[in-house]
Amino acid sequence: MKTLVVSLAVLVRKAPAVAIIVVLLLTAALGVFAPQLEQTTGIEVFVPDNAELRALVTIEERFGSSEAIVQVLIESAGGDVITAEGLQTVLAVEQGIRNMEPGVPLSNRPDGPIVGYMTPTLHAVQMTGYPISALDDGTVKTLFTASLTQVPEEQRRLFEGLLSSTSTDLAAATSGTGLMVVFVDVSGLDFDALQGLQTRVAEVVAGSGVGDTTATAFSAELLLTVDPLSDELVRLFILAGITIVVILATVYWIRPKERRHRTAAVRRTLADLGLTVSAVAMSIVWVLGTGVLLGPDYLGVIGDFSPLLQVLPVLLVGLGVDFAIHLTARYREELGAGWEVKSGAQRAAATVGIALILAALTTAVGFLTNVANPIPPLRDFGILAAVGIVAAFSISLTFLPAARALLDRRAERADRLPRREFEKPGDRLIPKVMSKTALVAEHFAIPTVLLALVLTGLGALAMSNLTTEFSSTDFVPADDPLRVSYETLSDEFAGGFGETVDVLIEGEVATPDFHNALLAATANMADTDHVLLVDDAAAARSPISVMAGLMATDASGLPTNPDFAARADSEGMTPQLTMNATADVPAIYRAALEADPAGMARVLATSDDGSFRFVRVEVSTQAGEALAGQLAGELAEDLKPVTRLAGVEATATNTSIMTDSVVGALQDSQNVSLVITLSAAMLLLVAAFWYESRRPFLGVITILPVIFVVLWTYGMMAVLGIPFGPVTAMTAALAIGIGVPYSIHVTHRYLEDRRRYEDPEAAMRSTTGHTGGALAGSAFTTLAGFGILMTSNLIPFQQFGAVTAMAIGFSLLASVGVLPSMLILWDRWHRRRGERVPAEREVVGAS
Repeated sequence: MKTLVVSLAVLVRKAPAVAIIVVLLLTAALGVFAPQLEQTTGIEVFVPDNAELRALVTIEERFGSSEAIVQVLIESAGGDVITAEGLQTVLAVEQGIRNMEPGVPLSNRPDGPIVGYMTPTLHAVQMTGYPISALDDGTVKTLFTASLTQVPEEQRRLFEGLLSSTSTDLAAATSGTGLMVVFVDVSGLDFDALQGLQTRVAEVVAGSGVGDTTATAFSAELLLTVDPLSDELVRLFILAGITIVVILATVYWIRPKERRHRTAAVRRTLADLGLTVSAVAMSIVWVLGTGVLLGPDYLGVIGDFSPLLQVLPVLLVGLGVDFAIHLTARYREELGAGWEVKSGAQRAAATVGIALILAALTTAVGFLTNVANPIPPLRDFGILAAVGIVAAFSISLTFLPAARALLDRRAERADRLPRREFEKPGDRLIPKVMSKTALVAEHFAIPTVLLALVLTGLGALAMSNLTTEFSSTDFVPADDPLRVSYETLSDEFAGGFGETVDVLIEGEVATPDFHNALLAATANMADTDHVLLVDDAAAARSPISVMAGLMATDASGLPTNPDFAARADSEGMTPQLTMNATADVPAIYRAALEADPAGMARVLATSDDGSFRFVRVEVSTQAGEALAGQLAGELAEDLKPVTRLAGVEATATNTSIMTDSVVGALQDSQNVSLVITLSAAMLLLVAAFWYESRRPFLGVITILPVIFVVLWTYGMMAVLGIPFGPVTAMTAALAIGIGVPYSIHVTHRYLEDRRRYEDPEAAMRSTTGHTGGALAGSAFTTLAGFGILMTSNLIPFQQFGAVTAMAIGFSLLASVGVLPSMLILWDRWHRRRGERVPAEREVVGAS
């Protein structure tokens, strides 16, 4: 490490122009690729490579999609939709959709392609012949109640389920929200065409409201049309950028000793500010360009950019600002001590560089532990974060000191270098305040460490109560109408009507044993919570239900399809739909495909060799995201008659179940990722301090405050009700990425100051004054800048802003409040043993 740092420092001293040109050329080269970056959206990008995702992919490949659902929420400002206006709105929605040009391909369903809470009432009105416009609220309520009594029990429960579960009073015929469901035939439509079609439907629905009653369309495809990230990120980063620039200007400002030097002070402050911003911007370009090269269009190491990777620049800005402030502060300190520009730049790069490379290496290794994370965006984040750390380190240690040296050479030759302003940097306000924190270590070292341990224990306890949450709407603004509709469906309609769980069954599916097992499994589903029923049976579409429809008898007692019924009987199927042991199931399946090609193709598929290999069971459910995991488990239990058969696998899947799998993967990886990341960082620090100073325990002491920070942050998340999710899952990595450099800066500077001062207390005052001041400037800058994220209308960014602010604040507190006490105790322990601190081999510099 030292050899690399010294080599770069020499390069900066002897050939600064070369260092700058190389960095600019690399930036230009990677900048060519950066615009090719592609972003992906949707729940699928977060799903681990598990059975549920593979089942969904197989269903799409083997069966395709034949039907999509658009749900229409009817709401009224008056709090009641069972009214004349509600009925008129329902009719307007249906007529508007049916009369669209070009037309909407509605599904051919026995009960009609458009079903709503007012459907029985509309039928009753049509039977009476009354004009709908002439009906008043009282008449509508009477017709509504009477019409429900005229439908079969199963259908009545269905229509009642289309009314809000929280604001409905059937006795008074009132409800705050009603639901309509539109079934669309999507055969032959690709996703873009489907999304465009549903967008047109949504526009028609939005214009169908009557009076105070409104209609709003919702579907999963419509939800994916919301793309708030670009505009939101631009707004947030502009605000954060302005905030960071203002505070950085304050940190870099030098008070001129004479009035005539004010212009020079302003010029120098702006130059340091511009160099820092340029270095951070270039590191971001490096990461974006490298991300494209590592992406699917080139090397295929990572996937496309997910919404989660949008927060990567946050980390790069934090690290870039930290690196730049420490280098600039040390360079000014060297100039103030009388060194010439070339030597000052080299000494700053060489001393601070040791701490920076150790910090960069440690944090990069910590992030790279995410390579084993089962969630693809978190894995990609770990890789690109490591790339970003290397980029920030490389640019900070070459471009910054080289550019500063070139600018200062001219000032030095003209005797305009403000050396007097750089003398005694500890006399500035922030360093002076930070130096006072050494008093805590001097007089209250043991109580400080004990208090930190107690707070860490409380943080660990609170962490055990941290909830894990993830929703497909996390990256949709809280005030977006589609998100509001989604939440209404979840809260008042248990996720909405039209929810389906697809069960993919693979294996030997054309045997009597399988067929009979599937019949038993379907019967089991009738007793499962949140599975909808039709005639006391589970509402499940499968080969059995299709064949049952073909064999159903009409009023005369004849089968719907006599030819199929005769063929099935001759091949071994009984009237009860079971198969005899000798039944020719493949022949029966082929006969069903001939009788109902569309129906059977939706639930039965062949493998590449033409044999029947895949069965799809579409189960109508109403569980929503909250109960999706529970439902998947209960369906797995129902399917045991099938899965007990040799060579047969069954997997229940849908978007909500995949969301639940993300939550499960996060829970499983949370503690494992934390332990691996911290262990890797600690082992690296132990090895580094053993090699550099023969003090391996310094690695443990340096990482302990970072562990404190992680647990404090998790604890505060639990206290503030911030859940563990895909974005906040990076808390440990973020705390390590910020906390490790802070701690390393303090430890290295203390070792350096200890060589200058015989008294450890005096050394610590110097450390907290110089490095502590730089840390405070860095922390205040990034904390204020990224506190802006809490103003986002995207909940994950709000949470990330809060977590980032906590991690930065706790990192500063731990590095200048707790770590000095630990170092003082460590120092005193060695002195009592008569050992020199630092050891003779200690040769590293610090910031």
